[in-house]
Amino acid sequence: MTYNEDFLMLANQLIDAGQFIDSKGWVPATSGNFSARLPDGTIAITVSGKHKGRLQLDDIMLIDADANSLDGKKPSAETALHTSLYKRFPAVQSVLHPHSINATLTSRLFKSEIVLEDYELLKALAGIDTHESRVVIPIFANDQNIPRLAEQVEQYMDKHGAIYAYIIAGHGLYTWGSSVQETLRHLEALEFLFDCELRLHGVKRR
Repeated sequence: MTYNEDFLMLANQLIDAGQFIDSKGWVPATSGNFSARLPDGTIAITVSGKHKGRLQLDDIMLIDADANSLDGKKPSAETALHTSLYKRFPAVQSVLHPHSINATLTSRLFKSEIVLEDYELLKALAGIDTHESRVVIPIFANDQNIPRLAEQVEQYMDKHGAIYAYIIAGHGLYTWGSSVQETLRHLEALEFLFDCELRLHGVKRR
């Protein structure tokens, strides 16, 4: 299959993001999956089972808005979690899902949600311009039934409104943005803030 310039540009951005995320230790083994939406509505996404720090162009595939492969390659089993976000938010152009230790431990400690409040770095999240902000990141139980998990996320947002990210317990973080670069900024900020909260609560336990 011959890919167009839009695909090639976004695929290379995902490859670069994978190298950065791997350098932080946020995608051990072959964990995680990344995607970006093309102008025509199709989606570039990482192929299943690939190490995200060593991605090559052939490790990025093309799917349609309903998660169907357009090039014969196999996407992640969690692809529906990406496509549900693209369908819900027209402005979202990229979704990143690492399996970081901070997100994993956060889900063990906080159970149903983590509240991030009065941090200067909250201003790294799109639309926030003051530290006097309160951001809730929900935590959902892990589920191998991905359509059911996607529906739980949808129901949460129907009730609570738009969110910046969510965590799957014992698994990892999903976050998104208007570009690969913005999504990567959200990810880096959230990882820092999770680390702050984990350290604070670790002190309290001793």
